[in-house]
Amino acid sequence: MKVEQLENVEGKIEKFIDSAIAYAPILISSLVSAALVLFLGLWLIRIVRKLVDRIFVKRDIEPSIRTFLGNLINWILKVMLFIVVVSQLGVQTSTFIAVIGAAGLAIGMSLQGSLSNFAGGVLILLFKPFRVGDYISSSTGVDGTVKIIDIFNTKLVTPQNQLVIIPNGELSNSNITNYTELGGRRTWFDIGISYDADLRMAKSILLKCISDNEHAFSEPAPEVVVTTLGDSSITLSIRVSTNNENFWTMQEQLLISCKEALDNAGIEIPFPQMDFHIKKN
Repeated sequence: MKVEQLENVEGKIEKFIDSAIAYAPILISSLVSAALVLFLGLWLIRIVRKLVDRIFVKRDIEPSIRTFLGNLINWILKVMLFIVVVSQLGVQTSTFIAVIGAAGLAIGMSLQGSLSNFAGGVLILLFKPFRVGDYISSSTGVDGTVKIIDIFNTKLVTPQNQLVIIPNGELSNSNITNYTELGGRRTWFDIGISYDADLRMAKSILLKCISDNEHAFSEPAPEVVVTTLGDSSITLSIRVSTNNENFWTMQEQLLISCKEALDNAGIEIPFPQMDFHIKKN
């Protein structure tokens, strides 16, 4: 009985060896072809990365989005290469594709907010409604100087030296005012004067204050315009342009000098008031 069992074991070993010998050329050829595909694929991926980087540099794509998209393309190509190499070894790739698709769907569902911010960052970096160093304000109620534009958020420094981080999805969907894009900024503030004042004299005094200011541009021409006849004062609008660096300095200087010049001329800047007239029968 033991001799028969031993013969069965020997027969199975011989069949295994015969099968291995018969399958060895196929296995070796599969391994060689997989290795060649892997080597060639990695070489092609490096070439594609260099080509993509050159295109990004030529089109002046922002460095942050250039790095992100470059890494994204690199990983997608490597995943595709992995599937091709595995298929060369005789493994069914339909399972891998299904798993990758399910994982992508799950990640996309769990990262909806992040994907929205990513899409907003791509739009901002591609279309460039503002750049680093620009002073902007948005309809979200935030304004400041752009410090950093990342792929998921934008960082602003407010005039109070506070760092504000805004998600790009929210920022890209808001109305943005860029005060730096056109190379200069125009101040626009109102001064109310008394109804008893001489308007022409008041305008000439304010224009003299503007012309004496070292930061005020002569082009476009400064303006002092009568805009409203209010309840207790006549409103004069001061409109002057300067560069972005001197905007706040010029505005403060003009507010001070205009107030002093009107006071020296005896022109009253009234506060809101109401006159009562009592009639007697």
